[in-house]
Amino acid sequence: MSKFLILHGTPASPNANWFMWLKGVLIGKGHEVWLPQLPDCDKPSTITYNKFLLSNPHFKIDEDTVLIGHSSGAVAILNLLQHVPLDVTIRSAVLVSAFRDNLGMESLDGLFVEPLEFDKIKQSCSDFTFVHSNDDPYCPLEHAEYLAARTDGELILFEGQGHFNTELGPQYKQFPELLQFIAV
Repeated sequence: MSKFLILHGTPASPNANWFMWLKGVLIGKGHEVWLPQLPDCDKPSTITYNKFLLSNPHFKIDEDTVLIGHSSGAVAILNLLQHVPLDVTIRSAVLVSAFRDNLGMESLDGLFVEPLEFDKIKQSCSDFTFVHSNDDPYCPLEHAEYLAARTDGELILFEGQGHFNTELGPQYKQFPELLQFIAV
């Protein structure tokens, strides 16, 4: 049985987009899933997020854990990997619509308080998949290309899928294509 941690973006919630659908599919396959409401997600902070995520007594991040993040949740996962115990290697990380800087928005500065240290990140997880659309209106494709190159990850490019959210349309209440990239 795998354990899954799914992180939503800014300013979303666990009920947004495809997150609850994915949780239900994974639970239906017998996996443990934590899909938390991230604290103060309208102004995300990796310091706040890491403290919250690493202190949960009911969900311990370990070698059976698969991390899945969307948008700022994907960035939070990269930072989280810098803070997991040194003896833990996460199974895999699937990062949807990831980005590498604050995108010109002060509200995202808290995600980049400390620089991404790719050697630490790769030490904590050896399997990275970046899922991105060629027309994401918020997160430039170059950001996903950069992050995939720095983590030795695989970049999966979709055509015309925007930010993989319900802003594009109700089809993103589900995301069945994502299942092929998740190690279950």
